[in-house]
Amino acid sequence: MPRIVSLIASATEIVCALGFEKQLVGRSHECDYPASIRHLPICTAPKFNVDGGSREIDERVKVTLQESVSVYHVDAAQLQALRPNVLVTQSQCDVCAVSLRDVEQAVCTWGEARPHIVSLAPNALADVWTDIRQVAAALNVPERGEQLIEQLQQRMACIADRARDLPRKPTVACIEWIDPLMAAGNWMPELVDLAGGTNLFGQAGKHSPWMTWEQLCASDPDVMVVLPCGFDLARTRSEMPALSDKPEWPRLKAVREQRVYVTDGNQFFNRPGPRLVESLEILAEGFHPNFFSFGHEGEGWQRYDRK
Repeated sequence: MPRIVSLIASATEIVCALGFEKQLVGRSHECDYPASIRHLPICTAPKFNVDGGSREIDERVKVTLQESVSVYHVDAAQLQALRPNVLVTQSQCDVCAVSLRDVEQAVCTWGEARPHIVSLAPNALADVWTDIRQVAAALNVPERGEQLIEQLQQRMACIADRARDLPRKPTVACIEWIDPLMAAGNWMPELVDLAGGTNLFGQAGKHSPWMTWEQLCASDPDVMVVLPCGFDLARTRSEMPALSDKPEWPRLKAVREQRVYVTDGNQFFNRPGPRLVESLEILAEGFHPNFFSFGHEGEGWQRYDRK
């Protein structure tokens, strides 16, 4: 019977979707879904203060990276006490979660008790399916992995098929960090396309790029989706004045037409796991409200009006 520790929130969701929630014995500080896993021991912590505004957090992360090779701490003693034989981490982004290097250092002295390390690298949507297969293989249930992938792909295909026949694809700017401005890359351009939008910034399979306010204004998108990494709806909304207080804000088309959407990026868009399907549903609702309604408005996303 596997004893699993997941050190990345999306992997925790994958493990649970494969039917192994009861075999989870530990988690990261960010693993919070499903809610029933929140009682598990926490094995990681950030090395910087995560409170404050976007600009402050960005500066702390950069300072931490200058002083250390990692921005997260792995509790090696807690990890060893849990005796996992399967340990899931990631190698996609050292800023987003504990890295493979952190985990290997934490278990390097375990000898024969060293767990099987599964390192995920979700750079694009296809990689998410590969990651599910990796986790399923490590848990000796490859068939469950294929079933889960098929279910998720079918749900996405239903949305994409409907969106493809719609008469107009709005131009979309997805903002992954507010101050300084960062566009969304990786799997987000693919989701925008599947939801019936035209992505303006960021490339599929590539890390999220920095952008300037001038570039955003020049593109004048039909729709603006704000999905800061690690922020829930309330925190995202509280950060919006960094954009909406700018003098050019009222003149932007998305603002004039009330198509600026703040989202729970932490629970949806920033987690490359099963709930990317719900993320796609949120985008479809926002892009084409007369054609899609999945019930996410209010909890998953809201229209932003600074008034």
